[in-house]
Amino acid sequence: MFRAIFSAGAIFTLILTTTDTARAADEPPAEMGFEPKVVERIISGAREKNDAWRKLVELCDRFGPRASGSENLEKAILWAIAEMKKDGYDRVVAEPVMVPRWVRGEESLTMHTPRATDLPMLGLGLSVGTPPEGITAEVLAFPDRESLEKLGPNAAAGKIVLFNRAMRPYDPQRGSDYGVGSRYRTRGATWAAKAGAVACLVRSATARSLRSPHTGAMRYADDSSIPRIPAAAVTLEDADMIERMCARGETVRVTLKMGARDEGMVPSANVVGELRGREKPDEIVLISGHFDSWDVGQGAHDDGAACIACIEAVSLLKRLDLRPRRTIRVVLWTNEEAGLRGARKYLEDHLEEMPKHIAALESDSGMFPLRGLSVQHLYPQKEAFAARRLRKLVEHLRPIRELRVRSGWSGADVGQLIGNGVTCIGVSTQNDTYFDYHHTHADTVDKIDPDALTEHVAGLAAMAYMLAEMPDRLDAPTRK
Repeated sequence: MFRAIFSAGAIFTLILTTTDTARAADEPPAEMGFEPKVVERIISGAREKNDAWRKLVELCDRFGPRASGSENLEKAILWAIAEMKKDGYDRVVAEPVMVPRWVRGEESLTMHTPRATDLPMLGLGLSVGTPPEGITAEVLAFPDRESLEKLGPNAAAGKIVLFNRAMRPYDPQRGSDYGVGSRYRTRGATWAAKAGAVACLVRSATARSLRSPHTGAMRYADDSSIPRIPAAAVTLEDADMIERMCARGETVRVTLKMGARDEGMVPSANVVGELRGREKPDEIVLISGHFDSWDVGQGAHDDGAACIACIEAVSLLKRLDLRPRRTIRVVLWTNEEAGLRGARKYLEDHLEEMPKHIAALESDSGMFPLRGLSVQHLYPQKEAFAARRLRKLVEHLRPIRELRVRSGWSGADVGQLIGNGVTCIGVSTQNDTYFDYHHTHADTVDKIDPDALTEHVAGLAAMAYMLAEMPDRLDAPTRK
């Protein structure tokens, strides 16, 4: 998730003078290579007619949640392939990927003292389960990791640790601090196990709640000396309640039962579909979303709607009889939620093609109105060139709305291609409420605004077309 420097060439780029980078911003834009009226036609075409809403409702209602390695996901993959073929894609294939299958099983969390009550919870993805009788123990609540570690070794021996680290509300200037909040989800069990805990509870990674728990992936340390203990998320309301009880000196005793199990690696696939380029078919503009979800809700915001928007973007270009200079490739990634194996296998399978990837876009921030694009490249100077050109391109998207372009994180899946010099682009949205639904039972199709979905279809189709029509690479120096 961080920009890395992999070669002497990259280091050399970093020490280029700031004058060179500044010059990129001053150079006149290159010839765009497309008629602005064609972009207008794409946008108006999406607004007049598109099949995205029908596809999304069918995906969510027919298949429900699409957990990695699940039967639901595999059936949805076959459905997506059929839809893309029906829409006239030039090429549609399922590229095999081996993925882990984790099954939640029956689970519960019961508080015995100070009072008897059942607490809503969701086991964290990839967690081990408990014994059939569950784990009954006292809960120790901590606002953060440091508070636990201050108590020294074995401070939580035989206890269940609760991390109640609050996530701040979304801020338009700073965004969210989901990255910090999710760190407790992914690593909390290891921190608790080091202190001798027998299980770990974490506050759900969200800033608002209607007593809804949020799941998500966790991971264990590679160190075999650290026990692998069960881990689950609880609601904000219950996390705060337990911490208050502990602060009053009350003994909070619970039983955690989790039937979670690892069923090993199973076959899955990335779905890859193409609209072949008319002049440079071996050069690729990739647009993508991840097709897997967690095993609760319907995976509508995360990330089914973005996948449907990508499918429909190319279907729209086909209906409008627009075949760009380069190939536009749609990729529906598998296993983003539980290991990114789809993106890593794509890189392995297409390694020789990486120099031909002109740009790789990913949409994975919820199906809300568009906000802008973020550009990420291995080499800072090329990132500056790409951002410069993108700012010119998004001017043609003003009929949709004013969009910003910035440097920054692109996406978990396309980010796997960064080390091979691909210009990666993340689609950002006005997702102030995204984490209200994220990884919960509430991520269902009724939370999607059909107008926002149409906006994504128009934006993705227009942007992919412009990138595929440009005479030069997006990250190339602009010509005078």
